[in-house]
Amino acid sequence: MVTLAEVAKHAGVSASTVSYVLSGKRKISAGTREHVERSIQELGYHPHAGARALASSRSNVIALMMPLRTDMYVPVMMEIAVAIATTARTHGYDVLLLTGEEGAPAVRRVTGSGLADAVILMDVELDDGRLPLLRESGLPAVLIGLPAETAGLTCVDLDFTATGALCAEHLAGLGHRDVAVIGEAPAVYQRHTGFAERTLDGLREKGRELGLRLMHRPCETGYGPTMATLARILEERPGTTGFVVQNESAVERLLGLLRQQGRAVPEDASVIAVCPDQVVLQASVRLTSVSIPAEAMGRQAVERVVAKLAGHDEDEVVLLAPELTVRASTGPVPV
Repeated sequence: MVTLAEVAKHAGVSASTVSYVLSGKRKISAGTREHVERSIQELGYHPHAGARALASSRSNVIALMMPLRTDMYVPVMMEIAVAIATTARTHGYDVLLLTGEEGAPAVRRVTGSGLADAVILMDVELDDGRLPLLRESGLPAVLIGLPAETAGLTCVDLDFTATGALCAEHLAGLGHRDVAVIGEAPAVYQRHTGFAERTLDGLREKGRELGLRLMHRPCETGYGPTMATLARILEERPGTTGFVVQNESAVERLLGLLRQQGRAVPEDASVIAVCPDQVVLQASVRLTSVSIPAEAMGRQAVERVVAKLAGHDEDEVVLLAPELTVRASTGPVPV
């Protein structure tokens, strides 16, 4: 078994420096920290968890609060969770996964028990009931998502407002004027979940600027709800030629329903999806899309929470710029 002394010798530093890198008790220069971490990885050093906890008063665990709700697309959330877990391990941390919908009680359990050294929150609402307790606790935390008020918080997210604006710009540039947004399940909007609300804000603001007539309809999961949503849209606005879909489960069903009605994509109807790449790859049409950068979001959240644990307490909002990839599902408005 590799010892701490062997790591110190390999890295060319003292054993106490290695200990400080592991415990976070003292600030170590970024270059020295990277050098020590590289030696730890190359030698395969695994410090005894109990000894580390006693020495540093830390658990070396990051709590990930990721409510698994039936109205959310679980695969993309799991992709983020895997990125968090794998990145955390490279920094010597394990991840405690909390999947319940407990909200504030779960925060109390984590912050009051010493179960974790830090917290990463997902499924963030604009007025999230977990945040006051988290602020009071002083426990280092990073949010994947944006609440309405970000002061005193560190947040990582895709810029969903810019995402909505990109979709509106693309369809307007192709000549579309009547655009329908097929959104997440109604409960997502009832909770004022940040990503869904911000996408709509971006679509509406840019749509007004460009003269689009936008219609937003939430959509439950399933073939029947997707069919009913499309029928309602076409009944209320028969001239709809553009669709923005922010509901992964509805993407392929919408494409199939449009085919059944004799509406060719993109000749008769253009479709943009805001979704993970795996949904795009499985679709029957090469989808124009804005990808959800799940791996980057998870990795950056961990990097920032580890920086906080190392004593770098600056709060920041990190918004990843969206990229719209044009493929075969969008085209000029039919004449």
